[in-house]
Amino acid sequence: MLYPRESESRESKDLSGMWNFRADMSSKRNAGFEHQWQKQALSKTGPVIDMPVPSSFNDITQDKLLRDFVGWVWYDREFYPPYTWQNTNQRVVVRFESAHYYTIVWLNGVEIMMHDGGHLPFESEITDIVLYGKSNRLTVAVNNTLSPHSLPPGTIEYKTDRNKYPAGYFVQNLQMDFFNYAGIQRPVKLYTTPKAYIDDISIVTDIEGAAGFVNYDVKVLGNGKNNVSSVVNILDKDGNIVASKKDDLSSQLSVSSAHFWWPYTMSNVSAYMYILQVSITSDGTSDVYRLPFGIRTIRTTSTQILINNKSFYCLGVGKHEDSDTKCSRSVNKKWTNENFSNKSLTHHLEVMDELVRRDKNRPSVIMWSVANEPASEYPQAEAYFKTVISQTKQTDPTRPVTFVMNSDNDLERIFDEATQFVDVVCINSYFGWYEDTGHPEVIQLQLEYNLREWYKKRNKPIIQTEYGAGSVIGIHLDPGMAYSEDYQVDVLKEHFKIFDKLRKEFLVGEMIWNFADFMTAQDPKRVAGNRKGVFTRQRQPKMAAYQLRERYQSVINETTYFQQHP
Repeated sequence: MLYPRESESRESKDLSGMWNFRADMSSKRNAGFEHQWQKQALSKTGPVIDMPVPSSFNDITQDKLLRDFVGWVWYDREFYPPYTWQNTNQRVVVRFESAHYYTIVWLNGVEIMMHDGGHLPFESEITDIVLYGKSNRLTVAVNNTLSPHSLPPGTIEYKTDRNKYPAGYFVQNLQMDFFNYAGIQRPVKLYTTPKAYIDDISIVTDIEGAAGFVNYDVKVLGNGKNNVSSVVNILDKDGNIVASKKDDLSSQLSVSSAHFWWPYTMSNVSAYMYILQVSITSDGTSDVYRLPFGIRTIRTTSTQILINNKSFYCLGVGKHEDSDTKCSRSVNKKWTNENFSNKSLTHHLEVMDELVRRDKNRPSVIMWSVANEPASEYPQAEAYFKTVISQTKQTDPTRPVTFVMNSDNDLERIFDEATQFVDVVCINSYFGWYEDTGHPEVIQLQLEYNLREWYKKRNKPIIQTEYGAGSVIGIHLDPGMAYSEDYQVDVLKEHFKIFDKLRKEFLVGEMIWNFADFMTAQDPKRVAGNRKGVFTRQRQPKMAAYQLRERYQSVINETTYFQQHP
């Protein structure tokens, strides 16, 4: 599923903007289907409001019912395709970059597609349905209900005590620590391709000395796909052709004295991108697609992640797509035993396949993660994650695969069944926060013990994928106490000491949770959301942001933080 990029043969039209919107507030949330709202303009079915697309509908208004709404919401808008698209040698496609979670789409009252799952793109050809010279109506129904089989999972609980709750009252229980934002949350686009078109491109790179090798595979679909001539060029960042091949849609190109792709932390000339320019001609029509890519390799040992055969140490932040104007969209968190059903597995495999197809050519994606904090201590987790990880490796054998596990200091209580299948062990733990709150003096002992025990257990490199503490900006206490900015810094400093020690052995990364404060469901443990950000939700820096910047710069410069800052 190639991202829509304009070229000599392709055009696109952005449908972002204000759409008509209404939530189905009926008790069973099914009035829209009973009365077939898709058969007419949404404004004729009842009151509608303007809703920006893309956005999460929850925080756009001041309506509490809409903020917390669970069920079907409906959108529609009208558009006019250009006359130039009315061409017998051309296809027209509608693409949704993401809608959260279950989506049905109609064009002029005709169902054109449905998609299960948020976060990922889906599309449908509409060549034979779209009308020219008149308005077209695109109608979308989106349901944000979470079930044990959705990603992320959840449950619906019906309250039957009539002394406490009205008839039909229900709540959506979440198995994650972020708000259930929903709606059409990424752009909607129309785009065109010729009838014979480039449907997919896969790129795998290798290096040998100073040379880069680019293995490519181009998939062509449509009329005339079996009678195709082609030219494949590699362009450098200045647009110069550095390698070329004709009439071969699956082959290898070599680039002498190649510019390798490096992470920012490993090179002063980082993230160098080439362009793979693919041109095909079939029955007198042509298609051109230009795909950015980088030349690099990735592999792991028992103690290292190697990029271009050099040791890589991952410095970063966990992050939600969440702010006052861009609402949270993330992936699954907090599984339970109920989620290991065949239905959940089938959906999980579909989601991973879509994720790999979308991002497989991005050099900055160095590893696939299949889950976050699943209940991997259950016996059912072994077969489940063996299957998910195995399929992901089959789909993309070039990258390591992992999942992120929740770990604490009681290793005897938690016996993990699934990390035996990963290439890198990713650990979330919160010493000094959820455990021994207010006592940063015990962090070093507990953290080192935890990481060493997991290395003994799996003999694989480890990334600390979450750690940290919450803070409310402006609260300062000396000595630090929980939720003060000072205490958040104290917690970070104690972690840094052990990270410096173990990164000389088997620790290959540290990623604080979180980049910025983010919204969660209302909870007495959450102060208007999760406050573990080093920035506020409005992106104002806390003390921890300055501390983290100094820390990362010191590591990048290959110095040890506490040699400079005793």
